[in-house]
Amino acid sequence: MTPRSTDSQASRDLPLHALRVFEVCARHLNFTKAARELRVTQAAVSQQIAGLEAYLGLHLFRRVGRGVVLTDDGTSYLIAVREALAHLDLATRKLRARRDEAVIICSIATTIAMRWLVPRLRGFTLAHPGTEVRLSITERFVDFAREDVDIAIRYGAGTWPGVVSDLLFRESLVPVCSPELLRGERPIARPADLAGHTLLHSANSLQDWAHWLAATGTNGIDAKRGLIFDQPHLALQAAADALGVAIADRSLVEAEIASGRLATPFDVKLARAEGYYVVGPAAARDSLQVGPFWHWLLAQAVTKS
Repeated sequence: MTPRSTDSQASRDLPLHALRVFEVCARHLNFTKAARELRVTQAAVSQQIAGLEAYLGLHLFRRVGRGVVLTDDGTSYLIAVREALAHLDLATRKLRARRDEAVIICSIATTIAMRWLVPRLRGFTLAHPGTEVRLSITERFVDFAREDVDIAIRYGAGTWPGVVSDLLFRESLVPVCSPELLRGERPIARPADLAGHTLLHSANSLQDWAHWLAATGTNGIDAKRGLIFDQPHLALQAAADALGVAIADRSLVEAEIASGRLATPFDVKLARAEGYYVVGPAAARDSLQVGPFWHWLLAQAVTKS
């Protein structure tokens, strides 16, 4: 036999149905029994196997009495075919489950998930009871083409290659602390009073205090001193526990300010060009599944305060 197609054609012309027939025949080692399982005629099975052998340019079976046995080539090919069919079956079941359950997977960083999205998420689930939102917590920007993610909320300038984005809100930095510090032995009434308190930093935004102090014209304070935490929400927890003064995006601490758990010593904000964006493939924004969640997020940003 000789192959009927070039390598470049092979991936396009691969007879997928014949692979399924081959696997069933290899399991029964009998074309009649395989035809019975597949609910087709024996002639149809023989035709599929003959076509596959012609396509491959080799023999997969050898007839023995009323049955068949696999050739050496057929035995090695069967291992690859079964593995490929198992992968296809798994992918198909996952796709059907996603469709039936209407699951949306959202990639999001820890702090904005805890302090902005999760407190609002019940509103979406009540309005869309047939849709489940699953949060994939990560600090990195995911690859939508390679990872099982539908939508993301990310901090930045709003320009990422290969995706579209809509602004939720821009960052606006304010100092925050426990109300205890405002009433303590060293009250905080003006920015210069920060010299008597520990500055709390997040490791991924170590320049925030320096930028805020410079923007407010506050001198004589070392912006690098204080405690450094791996995550912003840990710095905010430390602030609530009266360990010092943190600096945070106002939108992410609104609820704690309203509840009295955190306080702003002075409402002097530093507006930033960067902000939080809804991000995803262009098709996701208006898709039947992801689109409603995308637009709900934008509506929440409009009413965030």
